Amino acid sequence: MEATTRARVPRKLTDKGQATRTRILEQAAELIYTKGVHATNNEQLRRAAGVSGSQLNHYFPTKESLVLAVIAWQADRVLAFHRSERFASFNDLDAFREWADFYVGYERAYQEGCSLGSLASEIIKTDLDVHDELASAFDRWRDIFRDGLEHMQQLGRISTDADPTQLANLLLSAFQGGSLLAQVARDITPLKDALQAAIDYVQTFVRSPEVDALQVR
Repeated sequence: MEATTRARVPRKLTDKGQATRTRILEQAAELIYTKGVHATNNEQLRRAAGVSGSQLNHYFPTKESLVLAVIAWQADRVLAFHRSERFASFNDLDAFREWADFYVGYERAYQEGCSLGSLASEIIKTDLDVHDELASAFDRWRDIFRDGLEHMQQLGRISTDADPTQLANLLLSAFQGGSLLAQVARDITPLKDALQAAIDYVQTFVRSPEVDALQVR
């Protein structure tokens, strides 16, 4: 069974029902981020989302079902952004640089940190059975980078010596660690330096036309 199965959206939701569910998830993610999982209760969430207790229980009968859905919702937002056309499926180094530039230039990046990473740091401390869902979310994110790097390899843009999975782990780890340090320091520099170093390392595997021409001779 896939890790996200337990957090699937209920079937046959009306547009109004879907909007209500999304509003609850948005507010739940914010409350969990600011207060933590255990300090977030139904009354706070009900008031923040503007829903009744029966509505809240209808969509999320248990705290675990709510947290699972928040993970899936937040992960889908992050993944959709990374799969957008602006990064050209991460099939060249410029796409990775554009990705880094976006976060370094994001006005509140050093204040907010990574939305999924910050959420995970709060949830991982609980005894809720959601670790597999968190791991799956980050695996899917890493796989976007890995797939792009594999495509670059197939196109001959990076050396066959490169390990796409290892490089993808490096890029994601640089982003997560850099985001945390930037948030603590309230300064974007740690994130900028971490992403630059990771992308510079990826660049060492880039194949230049001059080298390829020499190999053909």
